[in-house]
Amino acid sequence: MPSPLFADRPAPRPPARDAVNALIQRTRRLRGDVDAVRRDALLFDEDDAGRRRQRALYELAVQYLDGLDENLGRLRSGLTGQDAEGREAEDGTAPEAPGRGTPSYGVGSAEWNLLTDECAWSDELYEIFGRPPGSAPLSLDDLPSVLLPEDQPLLTAMVTGCLVDGRAMDGEFRIVRADGRTRTLHMTGEPVLDADGCTASMWAVLRDVTERRRDEPSVRRTGAAVRRADHGERTEHRMAVELQESVLPPWRGSPPLPRQGPGALDVAAHYLPSGPGGLIGGDWYDAMELPDGRTLLTVGDLTGSGVPATSAMAMMLGALRGMAVAGIEPGALMGHLNQVLETSVQPTLGSALCCRFDPATSLLSWAQAGHPAPLLFRHGSGRPLPPPDGVLLGAASHVPYEQDEVRLFPGDVLVLHTAGLTRHDARGAGPEALLALAPRFARARTAQECVRSVVEVFGGAERQDDACALVARVGA
Repeated sequence: MPSPLFADRPAPRPPARDAVNALIQRTRRLRGDVDAVRRDALLFDEDDAGRRRQRALYELAVQYLDGLDENLGRLRSGLTGQDAEGREAEDGTAPEAPGRGTPSYGVGSAEWNLLTDECAWSDELYEIFGRPPGSAPLSLDDLPSVLLPEDQPLLTAMVTGCLVDGRAMDGEFRIVRADGRTRTLHMTGEPVLDADGCTASMWAVLRDVTERRRDEPSVRRTGAAVRRADHGERTEHRMAVELQESVLPPWRGSPPLPRQGPGALDVAAHYLPSGPGGLIGGDWYDAMELPDGRTLLTVGDLTGSGVPATSAMAMMLGALRGMAVAGIEPGALMGHLNQVLETSVQPTLGSALCCRFDPATSLLSWAQAGHPAPLLFRHGSGRPLPPPDGVLLGAASHVPYEQDEVRLFPGDVLVLHTAGLTRHDARGAGPEALLALAPRFARARTAQECVRSVVEVFGGAERQDDACALVARVGA
């Protein structure tokens, strides 16, 4: 159960995985469309410098979309990169700040004409290499001079394969700029052939991937941490489920209550999780015959989730059962539960509903602590019972909890539920949807049929919280 202070204003959540998947699919479709246009550009005359420039721009667009696809994949995996501000690289150098020689996108293009020895660089490429705009671009012979010595053979092999064998280039190398900074560049390119099939020029797209390569060790470490955290969450979820199943009543559907003649209660209940793999909360339900012949009916909910919430729920339900067996009335019982929650090791808040039905008099005595009132269905219509005063458990000390009584008649249906079942949200229908089940309850012959109707309406809806529903039907 969320904190009552923020019950109607849930905390912001990260983008849903489905939404990120949709963005990835749209990016890949767009990438395919751009690539198709790029391939069509190959049909035009490569001797046209404008066409070659256009093709280079297509390559830039493909590079951008590939990078977007990769980053969205990281977002889907929960592997968000660290802020570059204040971070140091693996080699001890600080990352380069934007606006100090590093372009905002880090992608440039170049063309080297083998027939005229002319070079053409884009403005972005000057920025990547840290060279003044308007200065002479580096020729293919001079380009290796700015590379680290161990990377020069790789560049030579790529250029030779492109010019001699006509192979496409795709590789990475590191350069040392004039300001002394080392950058990692990813280079792709292809030869431009003349009418005789000989290489006339070579064009390339160079992308600055320094920050990405620098982040990869951190991303790998983060990925390992996320996997460990996921394993821990799965383990905690399994422990919470096992604890919940060991505490809630062992019966599924209807408890083994005596059903002797008119006025006897037929009870059924159901637990509805918040969603597949959703967090296990502190919701409970219970029904049991007491030593004096009356029947205890209760539902409740504690704040929090996971093992802490289910262990606190186990403590509260155990205390409630013990006090009910001892004959303590619902109003006084709520006061004792409030004290138990106040003195617990991990203080929390909770809501609860406690009812005691006497089949001899058909009277239902009940009290509540900040909990939705029971819904009474009679003759095809439903209404909430007027609630007696009672604040949330754990919210205040030494507060009284009032108790009320209502007479039930044969055929009446009483529904107890936790707030997660009918809480208004973007998809939920609120308590009105539960009251709208009155005609179906009127036709039902057992409490189990009523519970089945509740599950049919609310079981498939996404809820922010798990929920419990308990139905008690007075025999006719």
